[in-house]
Amino acid sequence: MGQGDESERIVINVGGTRHQTYRSTLRTLPGTRLAWLAEPDAHSHFDYDPRADEFFFDRHPGVFAHILNYYRTGKLHCPADVCGPLYEEELAFWGIDETDVEPCCWMTYRQHRDAEEALDSFGGAPLDNSADDADADGPGDSGDGEDELEMTKRLALSDSPDGRPGGFWRRWQPRIWALFEDPYSSRYARYVAFASLFFILVSITTFCLETHERFNPIVNKTEIENVRNGTQVRYYREAETEAFLTYIEGVCVVWFTFEFLMRVVFCPNKVEFIKNSLNIIDFVAILPFYLEVGLSGLSSKAAKDVLGFLRVVRFVRILRIFKLTRHFVGLRVLGHTLRASTNEFLLLIIFLALGVLIFATMIYYAERIGAQPNDPSASEHTHFKNIPIGFWWAVVTMTTLGYGDMYPQTWSGMLVGALCALAGVLTIAMPVPVIVNNFGMYYSLAMAKQKLPKKKKKHIPRPPQLGSPNYCKSVVNSPHHSTQSDTCPLAQEEILEINRAVGVSGGLLMDAAGERRTRGGHPPGQLR
Repeated sequence: MGQGDESERIVINVGGTRHQTYRSTLRTLPGTRLAWLAEPDAHSHFDYDPRADEFFFDRHPGVFAHILNYYRTGKLHCPADVCGPLYEEELAFWGIDETDVEPCCWMTYRQHRDAEEALDSFGGAPLDNSADDADADGPGDSGDGEDELEMTKRLALSDSPDGRPGGFWRRWQPRIWALFEDPYSSRYARYVAFASLFFILVSITTFCLETHERFNPIVNKTEIENVRNGTQVRYYREAETEAFLTYIEGVCVVWFTFEFLMRVVFCPNKVEFIKNSLNIIDFVAILPFYLEVGLSGLSSKAAKDVLGFLRVVRFVRILRIFKLTRHFVGLRVLGHTLRASTNEFLLLIIFLALGVLIFATMIYYAERIGAQPNDPSASEHTHFKNIPIGFWWAVVTMTTLGYGDMYPQTWSGMLVGALCALAGVLTIAMPVPVIVNNFGMYYSLAMAKQKLPKKKKKHIPRPPQLGSPNYCKSVVNSPHHSTQSDTCPLAQEEILEINRAVGVSGGLLMDAAGERRTRGGHPPGQLR
């Protein structure tokens, strides 16, 4: 049968747009939905209009044009005017593997997943609209009663038929957790955030003032020591911090301790809480103060040694500045940028290390070209007495700082210095644009996360129903096919695909709901 035969031609109506091709074209990719249209009994499995002699699919017509072109040319390209998740869903519906996307379009196709991962990383970012809605609410009432009831049902936390929470803990645990964790969840959460921000700034200010000589007077102290023949009095001088600064720091630590304990008690996931770097910083910054207070009254030498060590490690208090990332989106963007740009930073360090090693060696030997005969080591007319000293000069020159403490004094050394400066500019300039682009991407996504409208109710698609025009029709009277999955293997695949999409969008919510449906007598894979 020739390709131009009229019976070989097939018409597919996708979303109101008619597409014509040959059945032989559809057979190029066996096992796909379009390949099933080329079968002789396809009229009984799909939505077929005998009057217009066409198959109908209520799908995206623009994406289908690219998919049909894949059957014709063998190359699958990604349209630039279609959102990535939509294109991914269409590929799954037509039974095409995403790995068939051409390399030239792979980054475009993959871009939406990177954006989704970045948006997920800002899951705790405050939403402007939710903050506005919560102005008049209580500590946990970020929405109205209907939203709370709906969320309770979706979280499967209610055992009562009216959907109200099953107990005090289930009702108040998420509220108090949001009170200390999400500053924009309610008006009272913002009050707590302002208090936390105030104590952070006061603690850091106190830490800095403690190092000033005005607040560290030198006092004379005496100490009685036990010796073999009796006791002796030892006089010594020691810097002592003003008492009022210690009291202020104590008040701040009491607040930080209360905040930390509340977050530990009401945290929904203790393991993730312990793994969080900010929570580790909170604990490390609080602990030295209590140890110092507990050991300050002891007079043993071991206690004094530990006390001296704790005074040295007071610098960990400055780590509290990182707690500001909970309140400022820009700081979170910076943290995500640093993590996303790890490879670029490693590349920059490697470039600098190679340059430092090369130019430190070159400057060492270049400065010896003009050495005097009576000075074979050239130590009298140059600062570069060895290669390790040249490392410092190479770092300062490549980063274009130029302190001037070390500089070449011969024409050959000046030539090496000029090359070192040029190499430093080019070396640093190469990875920096990638880091800047990452920061711009995360910042734009963070702003987009803030501007996302609050979704009252989310429509969850149902699984394919028997006889749906978009899925294979069940052949009830067929002697060889008794079930939907036997008639069309893509039907069961479609159910799994839809459930997968719902599971991704709902996350743990759908898992909890599925577990409750199982207990209620319905299969977990079937939505009611």
